[in-house]
Amino acid sequence: MRKDGRKLDQMRDIKVDVEYLEYPAGSCLVTLGKTRVLCAVSVENHVPSFLLGQGRGWLTAEYSLLPCSTQERIQREANIGKLSGRTQEIRRFIGRSLRPIFDLSLVGEKTFIIDCDVIQADGGTRTAAVNGAFIALASAVNKMMANKEFSSYPILDFVAAVSVGIVNNEFVLDLSYEEDSSAEIDMNLVMTGRGKIIEVQATAEKVPVSRSEFDKLIELGSNGIRQIVELEKKLLGNIGN
Repeated sequence: MRKDGRKLDQMRDIKVDVEYLEYPAGSCLVTLGKTRVLCAVSVENHVPSFLLGQGRGWLTAEYSLLPCSTQERIQREANIGKLSGRTQEIRRFIGRSLRPIFDLSLVGEKTFIIDCDVIQADGGTRTAAVNGAFIALASAVNKMMANKEFSSYPILDFVAAVSVGIVNNEFVLDLSYEEDSSAEIDMNLVMTGRGKIIEVQATAEKVPVSRSEFDKLIELGSNGIRQIVELEKKLLGNIGN
């Protein structure tokens, strides 16, 4: 048993409040244990200059830790005047996680911007952000389809993300902050509902891992992702082809 009472292969409790905000095209509040991330989708009728005239859309993400989301207050990056390397990397991570399952050729010259704001952090903020971003995006697309803004449904599959790691020589699913900060290896895994891998972020913090250990982490993460996808299906119904 872990310090929070979970089994090694057990996810934290997940709760999703869909359409949490009134004004965005789609939104949700994701609660993963003590981690809480607010995700909201805005749609703009233009694309970046490198896509002008191609008839394709774009999807991008923004991510931030709110000042009181951690035990010590975090300075707003707007006051510092620049984004941290971590913030930039996680923004790209969220965007990379969603674009492979979003057919940008079907949405016209529109830009989908997904804001992911962490209001409380206890590990797994980037994976929770991916899950919330997908649910908010699907919610927005469902409404746009109902309004006949697209001729074909642009979301091709479900997407989910989860963290796994080796902590005190044990393989664990869905790391809390305390576990993540002491892990021998930590991994963030993003997969589709059909079980295809979109991204793997893995770092051996203390000692290298064997191929068999790596494969075991992938399998453990896959089990967690299947649970998240089942929740997404309950919230959103069947989507894609």
